[in-house]
Amino acid sequence: MFIDHVKIYVKAGDGGNGCISFHREKYVAKGGPDGGDGGKGGNIVLVVDTGDNTLLKYKYKRKFVAQNGGDGKPGKFHGATAEDLVLPVPPGTVIKDPETDLVIKDLSDPGETFVLCRGGRGGWGNQHFATPTRQIPRFAKSGTKGQEREVILELKMLADVGLVGLPNVGKSSILSRISEARPKIANYHFTTLSPNLGVVKTGDGRGFVAADIPGLIEGASEGAGLGHAFLRHVDRCRLILHVVDISCCEGRDPIEDIKLINKELAQYSTELSSRPQIVLANKADSMPEDFDKKAFERFVRSNGWQLMYLSAVTGENLAEMVKLVDSMLERLPSMTRYESEMSTEEVITASDDRSVEITKENGVYVVEAEWLYNLMGSINFDDRESLMYFQRVLRNNKVIEALEAAGCGDGDTVSIYDFEFDFVK
Repeated sequence: MFIDHVKIYVKAGDGGNGCISFHREKYVAKGGPDGGDGGKGGNIVLVVDTGDNTLLKYKYKRKFVAQNGGDGKPGKFHGATAEDLVLPVPPGTVIKDPETDLVIKDLSDPGETFVLCRGGRGGWGNQHFATPTRQIPRFAKSGTKGQEREVILELKMLADVGLVGLPNVGKSSILSRISEARPKIANYHFTTLSPNLGVVKTGDGRGFVAADIPGLIEGASEGAGLGHAFLRHVDRCRLILHVVDISCCEGRDPIEDIKLINKELAQYSTELSSRPQIVLANKADSMPEDFDKKAFERFVRSNGWQLMYLSAVTGENLAEMVKLVDSMLERLPSMTRYESEMSTEEVITASDDRSVEITKENGVYVVEAEWLYNLMGSINFDDRESLMYFQRVLRNNKVIEALEAAGCGDGDTVSIYDFEFDFVK
């Protein structure tokens, strides 16, 4: 089964919590704090796997969560750092944001890796909070949450050349004759239900990759037939081989067929429709005597396209066509790569964001923020020093200032994740 478009949910591991511990040893009355730090959560990493050519493994499992970091332990032992969760994708996979459809990353090079979500940092153990005036810190930091998001994985095949055309014009037959690819071939429409890749050897260890793109009919760019699903695979092609049936066995006009396909290419992407084309007039061995070659050639050349008559059945002009394609590719720019359209800050939500959301409910000022949620787990509200630390964090991160701006005054009640206190300026 060929799958080339999936949406998945990924979440990096949370950081481990810092440990609250004090050194205990015979004859050592006051050993001091020795709580270890929490370990880092695992990242979500995408890696290009050249052995894959489909996103099938993501069709049924679409939620991927990395392991959390280990909690710190007594004796200044650091919590275990979690392993990264590595997700293999085929070459040519483009990662997109589902809300904006902007490109996050184009993964095309063999072995290329990309950290999609970063694991949370481990929290500090109480050993870090010891000072000359605070020798018994009874609090530690919680680990931060790992980043999470939904993304779209979209496969755009890495092919130099794309064979396009209406169904049953001979695209698969041509690909099977010029490469080692063995696509399904039959004399009915939509025989080919997924793109096929073939490596075409041109000698001296050189060659190019050709893709048979199925499903292009009228309305393909709007979702008709199979075209909407597979037009994306023409995106990277440097050269388009436009196959047209000149046997006219189905009563079609080859000129109108060419116009129809190019209209669909243009509606999908104006840049795509401007790519160089070679019109392959296939089934030349069955060309009817009344076929108007002059009008056909005049139309093709008026659009600036190359023209070649050939037959996938007899092999007529196939070798010459391969030579022409090879020579044209030498002069054309390299394959399309999609630049990231989102900055790193947009792609991976910055954990250093200290903004807060304040609402007033039944006279109580409710303060919410993800960083505050993480902070609450590290506060020992029964310990005076820990409460003083909490107050300093609120003031240094302008939470007190934001409360005043929201209208909070002395004596008003403030709630931060079920911890309530009276506001005092």
